Amino acid sequence: MRVMGLDYGTKTVGIAVSDALGLTAQGVETIHYQQHRRDVLYERIGQLVLDYEVSRFVVGLPKNMNGTVGERGEACISFGNQLNKRFDLPVEMYDERLTTMAAERILIEADVSRKKRKKVIDKTAAVLILQGYLDRNRNGVSFE
Repeated sequence: MRVMGLDYGTKTVGIAVSDALGLTAQGVETIHYQQHRRDVLYERIGQLVLDYEVSRFVVGLPKNMNGTVGERGEACISFGNQLNKRFDLPVEMYDERLTTMAAERILIEADVSRKKRKKVIDKTAAVLILQGYLDRNRNGVSFE
């Protein structure tokens, strides 16, 4: 079973999935959605859960630099709760401070054009969130 990492935003959600052993994260896609049509978002996530045989979610939690959770973080927690309710799978929140900036830096160093960076930044951030989670939990922790 695999782990799905999600970088939740107000208009897009970056998606990454682990390999079957839980060692590496691969970017899957960026889902674009409108707030009033969130059903489309959950339908697509549901299809990916089936396609990749996902057993757990990891949602990036954007904390403030002092460690507190602000409005954006509360929205991510709410999103995680919705995932748990809709798919009956465990959801873990992962501190994602500076992941989007790190993703941007990686894409710039890879000489990805600004236009293309905009299309893949959320997916890249999801990879960083999931890989960080996998690395942190690699020592003796199973993913059920």
